[in-house]
Amino acid sequence: MIIDCHGHYTTAPKALEDFRKCQIAMLAEDFGGECRRMRHITDDQIRESLEENQLRIQQERGVDLTLFSPRAGGMAHHIGDARSSEIWTRHCNDLIHRAVRLFPTRLAGVCQLPQSPGVSTGNCVSELVRCVQELGFVGCNINPDPTDGYWTDPPLTTRHWYPLFEKMVELDVPGMIHTSCSCNPNFHFTGAHYLNGDTTAFMQFVESDLFRDFPTLKLIIPHGGGAVPYHWGRYRGLAQNMGRPPLHTLLENVFFDTCVYHQPGIELLLNVIPHENILFASEIIGAVKGVDPQTGFNYDDTKRYIDAVDWLTPDARKLIMSGNALRVFSRLHKQLEIQQGSA
Repeated sequence: MIIDCHGHYTTAPKALEDFRKCQIAMLAEDFGGECRRMRHITDDQIRESLEENQLRIQQERGVDLTLFSPRAGGMAHHIGDARSSEIWTRHCNDLIHRAVRLFPTRLAGVCQLPQSPGVSTGNCVSELVRCVQELGFVGCNINPDPTDGYWTDPPLTTRHWYPLFEKMVELDVPGMIHTSCSCNPNFHFTGAHYLNGDTTAFMQFVESDLFRDFPTLKLIIPHGGGAVPYHWGRYRGLAQNMGRPPLHTLLENVFFDTCVYHQPGIELLLNVIPHENILFASEIIGAVKGVDPQTGFNYDDTKRYIDAVDWLTPDARKLIMSGNALRVFSRLHKQLEIQQGSA
């Protein structure tokens, strides 16, 4: 089985976008105003949006299952307040749930959280519980910068985040550290802000005792870990100079995905990070669309890069392509049994 741990609903029916535009317009007219009702989306519209896009590509590339979440760039937690974020998040997560119900053998749910700048992460707990216990989701996405480019909220390692982490540990669900859009013109959202967020989160972990307080918390850093694998020696040296524990101790809790879009980058990741800490991912249809003229294949066809690594042992390959996802997303195996039994 091949599991892609990082997929977003980037082709959702237009009614979702229209709802968001209505919500933003009402917030602009009267801060705190609400646009509650979304135009009905039919099952056929959901099928059409997926069968010709994510699911078609998934099948063409030999991927069995995608862990599916709302579009990361659409989270936009800086918009409105905690109430508007809650309404928007619920709509997005409900749509993911409907997609999973329609394709229970191809998709598994990962939820967006109703974050808002300056608001306690305790505000996210009820939606996380709903998604996991009622909707069968197996993980969540965590925006480390709800301001979307200005980083005024506390670091991930402070007690500001503890209410969320406590509930994640209780439910035994991992979180993917994933920024959203960038309002800061200095930082392109996918080319800079996403990778900055990945790198920043890892350095915060290096400096902290977060995993002493949460020894079973599991966090995934996407996009190959940003700059981390490339500068592994720098982080080892910084940890040593600061008197922090060796980097390998973080790997009991921190994992990386394979959303790296060229062969040398994938090989670097596989050389530097232990195979037990790498989860296959491609993020289709996501950040980097199009065909690489140097190879003739899509940039985001990450399975092709991994397949080309001839020195990867069969056991390591199995871990990367599915075993690690089943271990990190510990609810996934049982949820797949439920989903596939009802298909």
